[in-house]
Amino acid sequence: MGDVSTGVWWLQWAYAGFTLFGEHVRWADLIGNIAALATVALAIRRSMWTWPVQLTGAVLLFAVSIDAHLTGNALKQVMFIGLVLYGWTRWARQTRGGAELRVRPATGHERGLLLGALIGGTIAVALMFEATGLSWAPWPDAFIFVGSAIATFAQSRALIDFWFVWIIVDLVGVPLALLSGLWVTGLVYGVFFILAALGIRDWSRQYRIRQRADLAATAPSRTTAVGA
Repeated sequence: MGDVSTGVWWLQWAYAGFTLFGEHVRWADLIGNIAALATVALAIRRSMWTWPVQLTGAVLLFAVSIDAHLTGNALKQVMFIGLVLYGWTRWARQTRGGAELRVRPATGHERGLLLGALIGGTIAVALMFEATGLSWAPWPDAFIFVGSAIATFAQSRALIDFWFVWIIVDLVGVPLALLSGLWVTGLVYGVFFILAALGIRDWSRQYRIRQRADLAATAPSRTTAVGA
């Protein structure tokens, strides 16, 4: 590789890999998805490490998506970089001084906005993919693209609902990844489904615990007010 410029050597590494059960597994696909799995596990624990690990996975999955001609998925990783930086900053602000990240369900208004963005965004991106030929599967690719953006945005705002969005995205992502030859990605999408269910359980439990603590903290003041 002595004649390969430093600007492209990492792409050659990303596209290389090994054969498993007759299928080519790319290193970037494997390591990027390990990082993605770690991201979800860290998100369940509401750890700040969620964001740098997700950034690493996005860079690797961008490379492998370009190789597999999944333009929508590649653009999704570019989009992730901006969303990760936003989420990282927002979580850091909320947990400043050692404060615990406060999770909550979305309001009815927020859910309406998220649903509208999911439907409208999917239609717009799918039509763009069809017009430009950027994706061989424009509608599912567009849904994954938009759904992933909305899920990550909701995650950055610590909304429990982001787990539900990821589950829906996973249901579309598994068959699309397998049809594209990204076997590791397809397997990881399946694991995501399980982790997302655990995330809903744990974040909902944390929200209920916080609600009870807040009620207990305000109970003495309410009793005093009534006695007065």
